[in-house]
Amino acid sequence: MREQFHDQLQAVFDDLATICRQVEAAVAQATLALMTGDVATAERVISADIDIDRARERVEDAAFDLLSLQQPVAGDLRTVVAALRMVSELERMGDLSVHVAKIARLRVPEIAVPEDARPTVERMAAVAEDMVRRAAEIITSRDVEAAIALARDDEEMDQLRRTSFAELLSDDWAHGVEAAVDIALLGRYYERIADHAVSVANRVVFVVTGESPHAVSGG
Repeated sequence: MREQFHDQLQAVFDDLATICRQVEAAVAQATLALMTGDVATAERVISADIDIDRARERVEDAAFDLLSLQQPVAGDLRTVVAALRMVSELERMGDLSVHVAKIARLRVPEIAVPEDARPTVERMAAVAEDMVRRAAEIITSRDVEAAIALARDDEEMDQLRRTSFAELLSDDWAHGVEAAVDIALLGRYYERIADHAVSVANRVVFVVTGESPHAVSGG
């Protein structure tokens, strides 16, 4: 019975990693749509979000089955509850990718990101995508050190966000209010994707160690 339980729990984590890879693809495709003004790509991101939503429902159903049928205790219970929280984080990351794609679609046939704002936004997008990719690897490997490193690396995203705000508030900004709103929202979306990736990694640390990442890292 316990072996069956752990097999089912592993299947839940395999599904979480799969969803995280779906989110990684959504971030990449949403960014492509944003930077090229490709409405077809934006539409694909928006339409594909239903797949992430359905995957979340499957994970939730499996986790609730484990809770009700197997009555896990201690560490096993901690793992099931963490899985439920992680899948919620992943779904939200998918939603944020949709928000990026919708900004891209809204501005077609124009490109939402002005030329001189592209370097910062492109870097924010690249950091967010990389953090999602690493989160998927952490879910699979349950690598505590990698999870702690991901949280530390979130500082680059915070710095990029500050840079983006400085660009928007500069006297040199010549793109109007509409573009400024778009860039402010995009910065927020990419920052939140990164924050959710860190939260997922932190939950993996808690699953493995039973402690918060700060306690494990000594921070």
